[in-house]
Amino acid sequence: MPAAARAAELTLIAPGGIRAPFAQLIPAFEHQSGHKVVVTFGSGAGTKDRVLRGEAFDVPVVQPPYENVIASGHVVAASATPLASVALGIAVKAGAAKPDIGDAATVKRLLLAAQTIAYPDPGGGAAAGVSFEAALAKLGIAEAMKPKLKTARAGSGAMALVAKGDAELGITFISEILPEPGVTLVGPFPRDVAAPTALVAFVGAASKAPDAAKALIAFLAAPEAASVYRARGMEPGR
Repeated sequence: MPAAARAAELTLIAPGGIRAPFAQLIPAFEHQSGHKVVVTFGSGAGTKDRVLRGEAFDVPVVQPPYENVIASGHVVAASATPLASVALGIAVKAGAAKPDIGDAATVKRLLLAAQTIAYPDPGGGAAAGVSFEAALAKLGIAEAMKPKLKTARAGSGAMALVAKGDAELGITFISEILPEPGVTLVGPFPRDVAAPTALVAFVGAASKAPDAAKALIAFLAAPEAASVYRARGMEPGR
């Protein structure tokens, strides 16, 4: 059968934290396979909600916990494939000194000393925002930090506030810090304060091209993809 006859148009939905590596990997898959991939990015919670509502995607990428996604019947449970994980990071304006964030105590002091901190709005479903607020609670400073916090739409919005000088620190996933102009990554949160967030791909239960969907997931999880994830601040696999 000619390649054109076998080509499928696949739909993929994923949280914005994996946008940067997908911008390189998906065109490479399209070139290699002849398939076309239509990608939708959203917040972590928003992506999961769309899958739970039964919106049909060939390849949904979600963040744990995803027991409810499997229970919904809208994904093929056995197809679960970890792609990469990403740590919550701290950014400063480009040219500013990088503070010490080597352990929980130094991070706590840094946050308490900062005048303003920008981060993605957890109310809009941003997983990085949810993770940051959980970190503040773990450090025991959630109430003390409230007057200093500025929420933004997505990680890019939080980084824009830092770049403009409207926030002293910016918090979001490292993969959302590295592509943004005007900011510098300080480093990741210590794991005992904020554990990295995983991204896991599934074949959609209603996919009309399940073999092509499996091929896309295999490409995104292949050893050759590891360097792409690492270059964009992510760790391949679990």
